[in-house]
Amino acid sequence: DILIKDFSTFANRGIPTFKKADPLSQHLVALEPKRWRPLRTRLSPVFTSGKLKEMFSLISECADHLVQYMEKVTSRDEPVECRELTAKYTTDTIGSCAFGIEMNALSDEDSEFRKMGRKLFKPTWKSILRFRMRQMFPRLYELSAYVLPQTEVTKFFTRVIVETMDYRETNNITRHDFVDTLRDLKKHPDKLGDIELTDSLIAAQAFVFFAAGFETSSTTISNALYELALNKKIQDNLREEIDEVYKKHGRDLTYDNIKKMDYLDKVFKETLRKYPPATLLRRESMSSYTFNGINVSIPKSQQIWIPIYAIHRDPDIYPKPDVFNPERFDEETVRSRHPMAYLPFGDGPRNCIGARFAVYQSKVGLVKILRNYKVETCEKTPIPYVNDPKAVVLTPKGGLHLKIIKINRP
Repeated sequence: DILIKDFSTFANRGIPTFKKADPLSQHLVALEPKRWRPLRTRLSPVFTSGKLKEMFSLISECADHLVQYMEKVTSRDEPVECRELTAKYTTDTIGSCAFGIEMNALSDEDSEFRKMGRKLFKPTWKSILRFRMRQMFPRLYELSAYVLPQTEVTKFFTRVIVETMDYRETNNITRHDFVDTLRDLKKHPDKLGDIELTDSLIAAQAFVFFAAGFETSSTTISNALYELALNKKIQDNLREEIDEVYKKHGRDLTYDNIKKMDYLDKVFKETLRKYPPATLLRRESMSSYTFNGINVSIPKSQQIWIPIYAIHRDPDIYPKPDVFNPERFDEETVRSRHPMAYLPFGDGPRNCIGARFAVYQSKVGLVKILRNYKVETCEKTPIPYVNDPKAVVLTPKGGLHLKIIKINRP
């Protein structure tokens, strides 16, 4: 009822945005419905399956760079921290597909984009303090803009997006990607009605695509590798499917080949079931409301949290929830469950706009890794997996170390 049927009452996420203190907070995930609706409508065409097909060769190329980079990493014969490894890949993919920028996170240890990505998601006392202040004293936080300098991340992203747009304008470059869609909106602000389209509002949309896109996918790939290292039989079965597809279709992996990998899809979905990067969904009631059938009433502006992690780990929905079992996602079993029992990308009009992109970016990365490497646990592998309570998205404490072994193919 909240996410779909009565969405109009719950279109707000209830996340504060700050025009001055944190201009990049004015993004699609947090915006109030008045600005969210027209922006979502205009940005959605960037994420259609047709667009994804066009981007597929770029994603595949970044995954090939990842495999080459792994050659270097595995030659040291040391445990590999998989979250950092996969974050470099997803940073490059998003850079290439969305911004037309070579972010070079795989080839350059000092990649500025990778540095900013780490800053964004690594909890420090400063970032925790800022976050707490935003939540508890929003008015005071907005006023702090007159005293506190803008964060390094805010300055960096605003500059990069403005410069990229100006460069394309000056040199007459068109790529039909995310940046071009933002450029088009800047040229035709009337498409958004009476919304004031500032540089910071534009930069905020690009920023959230980068931030949400690289960290969630890299975490999902590394969590999948973790479970495959613990479950050798599942890893072998998945590699068999991958090899079968390569045998049939040759070396060039296509969008449609990935679509045909049924077992890969199950492994991917079970990874997101067990480790949903966003552990809850937030909504806020825009008027008073009475829930259907349970006679519970709530006032206007009531904060609502939908606990994805708890639903995904509920033994009444998923028996033995701590067991990694891809067969939970065969067609018949899925049909027997309530559709709202699985929410890694949310649902309804405010679901994840980049879900399709995230799925393919993650799957292509997994396919190329498993085609060329085996993953095993090592003495540094966290067993059991302990969630980091300070992290922004669901991540393990102390990283995710695995042993990666090259497969020598004839």
